[in-house]
Amino acid sequence: MDIVFHCPHCNLEIEVDQEAAGQEFDCPTCQKTLTVPEVPEASDAPGASGPASAPPPPTGAVPTPVSAPSPESPSGPASRDEKRMAVPVTSKPVESLIQKPNKSLELAAKESKPGIRVRTIRHSDCKEVGKDKFDEIVSEFLNKIGDQAIVSITPINYSYLDIGTQKLLTDFGVMVIYRG
Repeated sequence: MDIVFHCPHCNLEIEVDQEAAGQEFDCPTCQKTLTVPEVPEASDAPGASGPASAPPPPTGAVPTPVSAPSPESPSGPASRDEKRMAVPVTSKPVESLIQKPNKSLELAAKESKPGIRVRTIRHSDCKEVGKDKFDEIVSEFLNKIGDQAIVSITPINYSYLDIGTQKLLTDFGVMVIYRG
């Protein structure tokens, strides 16, 4: 038998298994500490005789249907592992728990108002199988932004650790500052 009660703070209807009687937990809506009320015994209920029975439903209440145990679960409803949960109902606006990911830097740069931009092109990133495409990639980028947008083109030298050989290598590239 389940115990159905209301949170005294937010009036949320909560349904728990009778084994939880007397235990404390936090309300899923208002996060206040609640104590599950005890189940009324058959001898305590006025006019009750015989084994314990569920209290009569309030006037106009729709009874909850009880389903027979499924053939897949041999233990059926007598299983102690089965826990019933009620979905909380609230009239408050629900906050979104899923955050949108941040935009990529390129997309943010395209959508923002025009300003000064920096693009660094490294020589090691422009190498393909046996072919050096550094000049082609730099020329393609400069043609894409146009001559009027270029503020400066600065050669750069840098060092990096080659993972395959475990050696410190030096390389070069260009830093392009442009309006965009």
